Amino acid sequence: METSQAPSGLPLAHPARFRIVEREGNTWAIHRLGEAIYSPSGQSAQDPNDLEAMFGLKPSTVCIELFRINGGRPGYYLADLRDRKYYYCGETPETVTQKFYELGIGRPDPMGKLPD
Repeated sequence: METSQAPSGLPLAHPARFRIVEREGNTWAIHRLGEAIYSPSGQSAQDPNDLEAMFGLKPSTVCIELFRINGGRPGYYLADLRDRKYYYCGETPETVTQKFYELGIGRPDPMGKLPD
């Protein structure tokens, strides 16, 4: 399990095989992962942001595949690097979390939002 800085600025825990990608204008931004919060082997052998070492993919390959699914439309995308599956989430950061829920990853907080 890895944490990444979700587009909304809140930490989001998700499997390390996923990358959140943002398309704005002509730019693709692959959000970097933070620290591992769980490792079955107890050690981190390589940089979790090194796509080529971990999954045999180049960032340019990921961007090409994402472009193919939605014509490069602006917004947020998810890339499942292990299974080579790519998803368009939508134009707002909240759609990323919703897509994870649709994929069976995570669930809404049963306590809801806490008051400020």
